[in-house]
Amino acid sequence: MSFRPPKGTDDILPPDSRRWRRVLGVFDDLAERYGYDLVIVPVFDSTDVFARGVGEGTDVVQKEMYTFEDRGGRSITLRPEATASVVRAYLGSGSQIPMKLAYAGPMFRYERPQAGRRRQFWQVGVEYLGEDSPQADVEVIELGYRFYRAIGLEGLEVQVNSLGDPATRAGYRQALVSFLEGISEGLTEDSRRRIATNPLRVFDSKQDRDKLEGAPLPVDFLDEAAADHYLAVKRGLDDAGIPYVENGLLVRGLDYYTRTVFEYVATGLDAAQNAVGGGGRYDQLAEVLGGRHVPAVGFSLGIDRILLALGSGPADRSALDAYIIVAEEKRRGQATALLRRLRDRRLRADMEPGSRSVKAQFKSADRRQAQAAIVVGDEWEAGEVTVRDLDSGEEARVANDADSISAHIRAGNEVQ
Repeated sequence: MSFRPPKGTDDILPPDSRRWRRVLGVFDDLAERYGYDLVIVPVFDSTDVFARGVGEGTDVVQKEMYTFEDRGGRSITLRPEATASVVRAYLGSGSQIPMKLAYAGPMFRYERPQAGRRRQFWQVGVEYLGEDSPQADVEVIELGYRFYRAIGLEGLEVQVNSLGDPATRAGYRQALVSFLEGISEGLTEDSRRRIATNPLRVFDSKQDRDKLEGAPLPVDFLDEAAADHYLAVKRGLDDAGIPYVENGLLVRGLDYYTRTVFEYVATGLDAAQNAVGGGGRYDQLAEVLGGRHVPAVGFSLGIDRILLALGSGPADRSALDAYIIVAEEKRRGQATALLRRLRDRRLRADMEPGSRSVKAQFKSADRRQAQAAIVVGDEWEAGEVTVRDLDSGEEARVANDADSISAHIRAGNEVQ
């Protein structure tokens, strides 16, 4: 048998997995600080949730979903995105109060595999359900922006637009269809097909983007309420210190968006795959799924693409803070007890489980990419251990209690 993962999927092992852990940890911490509780939804759902929620006319539904019939004869789909499932879960809970939710997990789309575009890909996201205030839009956009800044992503651009309300969409659609029909001979086959089924999706076509100059834009058809909402969002972003650019062609790729839409663009990536996340307001999605009216806004961020934008350099920090070296076998029990106490103090620490030479243990410490080695030897009798910085080679004698050792190692980490 082959030990390779299925086409379009990846095994993530160290050291790459440490970068994943750090990025996911930053998101989890930030979402919690903004008041978003964790939501966990099934990795598969009823096909109808995505067909209705995402939109029958989207490429996701028409071309990319992993759909199968289970043994009970039900049509099931591996989730291509999480928002529709989260809204279904919220409706199913019966909650009548606003809810702020965060998620993380794999999504599945049958696409042509390439860098930053996988058939199994990982997303994190938030959904602010039951709130129609423009300030909710601002908070969601700000949270995503702060996340990217926290992980050190350079060249980030926030793009915003407004699609208006469904009530004004008919007039805009008519004007857009008229424009597209006039240039249809120069469009790709997919875009020509979309003119009749879903004309806004033509804006998603990278091949046709340069042919759309002069096209009517959604912002030109906003009614007073939608225009006021959009203005309040932009003012809120200014107040929050979030730099942004307006992109009148931004429509996002899913049918459920209304009013505010936004994308986070990594300008250092190829234009065909430089969107590292995005979202918007989707006030009608709950009703499309058969529920009550629930105004909502959220985003999803692609971890695979984010890591691509961050570059393929070394792991952001050492794998371990400390590695204990047992220099005298009779001290193994004390070394093991010290290891437990260091872990209790939230240090990432480890040691060899069996008896090996000191040289072999130091090699293990290097291989495990530890920041420091703690040598437990004859100095234990004097109430000390030797701590060696494995980058600089500098050594120090430190009291052999866990508090002193932890403080010494953390001070070294801060200097670096």
